[in-house]
Amino acid sequence: MTVSDLISGMLREEGGFQKAFRDILENELDISLNEFCQQAGISQSTMYKLLEDRREPNLRTVRQVVKALKVLSKPEVKRFIAVIASTNVVDNLPKSVDFNGMSVTVKEYPVSTVEDAIIAAVRAERDGALGVVCAPIVAPTVEKILAIPVSRVIPTESVILAVDRLMTSI
Repeated sequence: MTVSDLISGMLREEGGFQKAFRDILENELDISLNEFCQQAGISQSTMYKLLEDRREPNLRTVRQVVKALKVLSKPEVKRFIAVIASTNVVDNLPKSVDFNGMSVTVKEYPVSTVEDAIIAAVRAERDGALGVVCAPIVAPTVEKILAIPVSRVIPTESVILAVDRLMTSI
């Protein structure tokens, strides 16, 4: 959102670039002007002149600022696996799993219907999931609409445990 804030500030009012840029540095990026200038490849004197309203930015400088803002404001990509299941299942999941020395976050998508599970799978892919874990009843449909891997939960142990509980209560 930083780039759009800067451009709308420039177009909205005289001195809008300066106001928007200061706000971005202080509140969104939390870095000094010197650090920004080093990252952007812009001289500090140029930026000081712009911020002190002694001159308006030229197109080349605006391009450099926008390019640097895009790089600096890019959120860190968090790797995660989406688990789509009923609320009582996702409540007991670990927050991350280690696999071959790599820690991967487990993000829960609680659902209560088949339709909710399909919608959650699409949402997980849009959120950047590496893959989806879901119930066998929705997996064939989800596999057809997603471009990321889908793994089916096969609850063999839990089914056997449930049958054992039933047998002891009969």
